[in-house]
Amino acid sequence: MKPIRDLHDWVLTHDRSFHAISKVSSLPDPTYVCEGKEMVSFSSNNYLALAHDPRMIAAAREGLECYGVGNCESRLLGGDMDIYRDLEALLADLKGKDEAMLFATGYLTNLGVLGALTRTNLIARAFGYRAKSREKYVFFSDESNHTSIREGIRLSGEPKVTYKHADMNDLERLLKASDATCKIIVSDGVFSMDGDIAPLPDLIRLADEYDAAIYLDDAHGTGVLGKNGGGTTEHFAVNSPRLISMGTLSKAYGAIGGFIACESYLANILRYTCSAYGFTSTLPPDQVYAVRKAIEIIQSEPERRQRLWSNQHYFVTRMEEAGFQLLSKETCIVPVLIGDMELCEHYASVLEENGFHVDSVLFPAVKIDQSRLRFNVNAHHTTEQIDRLLEVLVEQQRSGWNRK
Repeated sequence: MKPIRDLHDWVLTHDRSFHAISKVSSLPDPTYVCEGKEMVSFSSNNYLALAHDPRMIAAAREGLECYGVGNCESRLLGGDMDIYRDLEALLADLKGKDEAMLFATGYLTNLGVLGALTRTNLIARAFGYRAKSREKYVFFSDESNHTSIREGIRLSGEPKVTYKHADMNDLERLLKASDATCKIIVSDGVFSMDGDIAPLPDLIRLADEYDAAIYLDDAHGTGVLGKNGGGTTEHFAVNSPRLISMGTLSKAYGAIGGFIACESYLANILRYTCSAYGFTSTLPPDQVYAVRKAIEIIQSEPERRQRLWSNQHYFVTRMEEAGFQLLSKETCIVPVLIGDMELCEHYASVLEENGFHVDSVLFPAVKIDQSRLRFNVNAHHTTEQIDRLLEVLVEQQRSGWNRK
C-alpha cells in the first residue's frame, strides 16, 4: 500500500492533517452527546426527528420479536417475506408508481440500479434472449449529482455526459446532439450540497421530447416535500411512466434502507438482473416495521412537517438578516457560502467549540472556491437553539479572523 503511505506522509509534511472523527454516545434528535459534551446538530438527516420517536422504537421492537434480527437470505431465494412486499406497496403508492423494490441502503440502490439498467439485455442473453436491435445507452447527469449516482453510472460501463447544474438549455443541447437509442437523464431531486430542487417538470418535458427515461434520486425530498411527504413529484404535482423514483429510508423516515418506485415491467426485470437486489440480504425486519410506522406518522401528523418548515423559514430569515450568503432557500438543506476553505473550517470549529455541529463542505465535494457551511434544519430545533447559533456566527463575523 505504498501509494497510500506516500499520500499520508505528504499530508503530514504539508501540515494538512486529516480530521479526527469524534466519537458520539447518542444520536442527534437534534441534541446529542459527543465525547461527554452535549451538542446541537445542524447536520443530521433525521429531518422529522422520527429516529427517537417512541412509536418507531415500539414498532422496531415488535419486528424483532416477530422475526428476529435479520433474514440472512437473498429475496430471490428464501428471504422474500411478506413484510417486504407490504412495505414496497406502501412506497409505490407514496410515489404514484406500480411497484417498488427495497434495497439495504440508498447508496446501494443507486449503485445497483444504475449499474444494472443498461446490462439487462446482456444478462438475459444467457437465457436465450436476443434483442431486435443493438441499443446505444448514454446517461445525462447533472454536474451536482450525488457521488453514488456517479459511481452507479460508472459501474454500468456506459458513457455519461454531464450537463450544467439544473441548466435545462444545456441538457437539451446534449440530448439533441446525442445519437443514443436509450437516453437516461439522472438527477437528484433535492441536491445534497446545494439544497435546491431539480426542475422536474422541465426534466419530464425534455424526456418526452427526446424519448428519454429519468432516474430521480429523491433521497432528501422523500418524506419532506409534498403534502403527504411524497417528495419532489408530489411537490410539483407531476409524474411520468418515464420516471424511476429513488428514495432512502435513512433520512426523513429515521431508519435505514433504499428503494426505487417504477413501472411493473421494469421492477420485474430488475429483480432478476440487479445484483444489489438478488445477491445480498435486504433490510432487517425491525427496520421494515419502523419505516411502516414512520409513513403512518408522517401522513397522520402534518404538523410535524409544518414544524420543520417553520424552523426552516425562521432559520433562513435570521441568516439573511445577519447578511450571510445563502446558496439556496428552497429546502431544509441551507448551504451558506464561505468560499475560502480555511475560513470555512474555522467557522465550523468555532461553532463546535460553542456546542453546535455543522458540516463544513470543502473540495472535492464542491468546487475549490465554493466551500460552505451546510445547515440541515430539523423539526425539533428550537428558536432558542437557532438564535444562539446565529449569535456565535455573527460574533465571529464581526471579530474577523486572520490566518496564522
